[in-house]
Amino acid sequence: MDLLAHGQSWLPVAFAGLLGLSILLYVVLDGYDLGVGILTGATDAHKDRMIASIGPFWDANETWLVLAVGLLLVAFPFAQGTILGALYLPVAAMLAGLILRGVAFDFRAKAQDGHRIWWDRAFFAGSLVATLAQGYMLGLYITGFERTAGNVAFAVLTAVSLVAGYAFIGASWLILKGEGDLQRRAVRWARGTLWLVALGFVAVSVVTPLMSERIFAKWFELPYLLLLAPVPLVTAGLFVLLDLVLRVLPTASDRFAWAPFAGAIALFAMGFYGLAYSFFPYVVPEQTTIWEAAASDASLMIMFVGACLVLPMIAGYTALSYWIFRGKAGALRYD
Repeated sequence: MDLLAHGQSWLPVAFAGLLGLSILLYVVLDGYDLGVGILTGATDAHKDRMIASIGPFWDANETWLVLAVGLLLVAFPFAQGTILGALYLPVAAMLAGLILRGVAFDFRAKAQDGHRIWWDRAFFAGSLVATLAQGYMLGLYITGFERTAGNVAFAVLTAVSLVAGYAFIGASWLILKGEGDLQRRAVRWARGTLWLVALGFVAVSVVTPLMSERIFAKWFELPYLLLLAPVPLVTAGLFVLLDLVLRVLPTASDRFAWAPFAGAIALFAMGFYGLAYSFFPYVVPEQTTIWEAAASDASLMIMFVGACLVLPMIAGYTALSYWIFRGKAGALRYD
């Protein structure tokens, strides 16, 4: 707000908000279907029902990744070279994983019974590789893309933690969409991954303020401390509440089956807010602010009008698909 008060344009802030919203929606929506893909590697039973639970949504979920990358390329052209250049290999690994799981999703339906197991393994491997790559990129971003031994170790820990995070939200999705034995297994998976997710939150919370004096001051000095203080308190409360809810699930009436997924969304939102609060106004950590990286105001205004038209359409068909396919997952069909 201080920067805006000193005559800085509001358009880079608006596009930073749109970029952040797109990333958060991608992490939540594609996160749960990547998590379901990872969990298919934990069981030989219920694979068809698990894939059926994400079948109507997973293509649309990836739209938010395309939108986020598009916004980075066109709105912040002076940052995309630095970011994508530093993340070239993990981005390539992520794309390879997403392509592999997409191909496996379709080909497993056409494969003969003896060959289907290999496409199931490819679906699991693609989901795992894409998630590990995203977590590794997050770790490198937090550490400012400096590849010291400690930073790489932190990035690897972040990658493993994101696998646990996606597995947790995927299990929460299966609690919501599954029934019977699948739902009971999903509760066990959620309980098994919940505290691994907490470990990842702790690791990121310890490392992030140590990355710069500016971030350290935003975390621990008044009056900025008051803006951040609710985040760790709410997050800790969510972990405890989720643990208590998972202890009583599943119930005979299916009551509260929605609670773990809602709690997982809240956890991801808290984590995202903490990171956005820490790094704003930088788009390249401690190097380039959103104003320094942004395209001209004239270009941003044209794109802003386009974004105002496109975003409601994406949100609309996403909401419509979730409304049409609400309720428990049915038998897997590819027609």
